[in-house]
Amino acid sequence: MSEKPTIYFTSITLVATLGGLLFGYDTAVISGAEKSINNYLVQGLGLNSWIHGATVSSALVGCIIGGAVSGIFASQIGRKKSLMIAALLFFISALGSGHPEFLFFEKGKATLGLLYMFNFYRIIGGIGVGMASALVPMYIGEIAPAELRGRLVSLNQFAIVFGMLVVYFVNWGIINDQSLEWVNAIGWRRMFLSEAIPAGLFGLLLFLVPKSPRYLALNNNDEKALSILTKINGKNEANKILKEIKGTIEHHSGKLFSYGKLVILVGVLLSVFQQFVGINVALYYAPRIFESMGAAKDASMLQTIVMGLINVIFTVIAILTVDRWGRKPLLMVGSIGMAIGMFAIAALSYSEIIGISTLAFIILYTASFMMSWGPVCWVLISEIYPNKIRGRAVAIAVMAQWGANYFISSTYPAMMEFSGAATYSFYGIMSVLSFLFVWKLVPETKNRSLEEMEELWITQKSK
Repeated sequence: MSEKPTIYFTSITLVATLGGLLFGYDTAVISGAEKSINNYLVQGLGLNSWIHGATVSSALVGCIIGGAVSGIFASQIGRKKSLMIAALLFFISALGSGHPEFLFFEKGKATLGLLYMFNFYRIIGGIGVGMASALVPMYIGEIAPAELRGRLVSLNQFAIVFGMLVVYFVNWGIINDQSLEWVNAIGWRRMFLSEAIPAGLFGLLLFLVPKSPRYLALNNNDEKALSILTKINGKNEANKILKEIKGTIEHHSGKLFSYGKLVILVGVLLSVFQQFVGINVALYYAPRIFESMGAAKDASMLQTIVMGLINVIFTVIAILTVDRWGRKPLLMVGSIGMAIGMFAIAALSYSEIIGISTLAFIILYTASFMMSWGPVCWVLISEIYPNKIRGRAVAIAVMAQWGANYFISSTYPAMMEFSGAATYSFYGIMSVLSFLFVWKLVPETKNRSLEEMEELWITQKSK
């Protein structure tokens, strides 16, 4: 493969992964603002911890909606235009979440209407996240050559955790040397408003990338599809790939279950397990977890930044190994590491031991996730589905993922009030079950073309 095509599809991938960066930015920005929001809009109205959990997690309602509609948008207007809509939603959410009083409410005065409006803007951003979470890996997977697909799709997870790391720094920079009163009045607003910058950049750069060649071929635009495939793979390989794509279109009905139920089930369970192991609890509530370990406000934010660095480092490890070691080994090793970390945290919580040992096992847990389930789940979801059902099937998997995410995140405060040890033990049990699921049901997809994956499921269905 020549250097020019490599630069071409790498540039496309980097633009697309800005959607992943915004995914991470939007989901983690709440970690720095959630205590101020709780003080202003929850406790200020005399509401309970369930309302707090629901407000912190409200964007996930939008994520479920975004995941559900992503397949419709991807099929009707294409991957590229759908990502443009997601970028616009990110931008609107950033401005609205930072100033939910805009037009209708008095600034600084908490009301139920203002609480609803804040949640509305967070849901708008969540729709963008849900769409981007489905469309970015789908788009990259359809652009990338088979031998590099795992690595390039994993870049999306790197962008997600990098976006989280960026917002941890942004949040820390905003509150550094500021009084708690200033943070509760102004600081949390600036956290949300800061997202408008990457959202605007993402929307502009999307004008420079091509449409997905597989989407073009599905819509009988073979000439444009071949042109893009040639730039990426070279002329001879491009003709071969286009022929394979057209073959999958012509020979199969495209009904959702025409390749069997197992392929849909595997995608849904991959998504559910990725959330039921509890990772987003660590992401959304990171500062509060560290404060409960005895860290002061500034120290808890710094420790959150340390966790962000760990996330980035171990995601890079996954990027470097996913096309070499394969998807299944990484997932299984990650499940083992997560189970050890969570069961240890549960035992320490039960014994009321809080300190460096707790931090060490949190690091073990998150590192295990970031080198495995974080990126590899998205890789598999982008590549296991046949061409004619990919948009709808990915939408179902992503909707299930965000539904599981919402359940885990919104129930965490109440679960912790009941028992920290039981809460972390539950996540440990889910990690064990995720290992068994991968071992028994998940196929290895390393170095297989998207069209070869179709043959795998046809074979499975005939057994």
